[in-house]
Amino acid sequence: MITLALSKGRIFEETLPLLKAAGIEVLEDPETSRKLILPTNQPGVRVVLVRATDVPTYVEYGGADLGVTGKDTLLEHGGQGLYQPLDLRIAKCRMSVAVRADFDYASAVRQGSRLAVATKYTTIAREFFATKGVHVDLIKLYGSMELAPLTGLADAIVDLVSTGNTLKANQLVEVERIMDISSRLVVNQASLKLKQAPIRAIIDAFAGALSES
Repeated sequence: MITLALSKGRIFEETLPLLKAAGIEVLEDPETSRKLILPTNQPGVRVVLVRATDVPTYVEYGGADLGVTGKDTLLEHGGQGLYQPLDLRIAKCRMSVAVRADFDYASAVRQGSRLAVATKYTTIAREFFATKGVHVDLIKLYGSMELAPLTGLADAIVDLVSTGNTLKANQLVEVERIMDISSRLVVNQASLKLKQAPIRAIIDAFAGALSES
């Protein structure tokens, strides 16, 4: 049995065409099914639905043989011990710094001000500001980051940005792009040895579909 870990939403939807290229079709819709393990048209392949941040953990510890997860999750939660054969170029967005429209970020950085930064990506934020030599106090949040500058909790946020519409709606502006983000295929090292043929077939089919897109 090959187990593939996916998270609901954009990553799931954008992985479906790649699975189809590998001859795999998920038989139930995760938005309507209450099941957490979904069957496919291949009796030897199943999909487990987990939180996006849990995908690397499931794959690393063998709860899944392979999975699809964002570069942000791998950087934040550690991708050590995982084979990462492909950038799938799906679920694209960017990691950025944003502030209130009336906050002079460039001036604050230039003057060496200590910034309060709200984010759930504390590892990425810490490394980014450290390389710039900017002193920051990181505030870990799990919910809507946009509220932090609006309520005075933080000077800036570090978050994923796709269209930028949510920032605009909350009078925030993007001031620095930290990195581009897309989703990666990750594989359990032991599974790659023990189930080499079926896993290689999936990797090759994904790679073939990407080269045609």
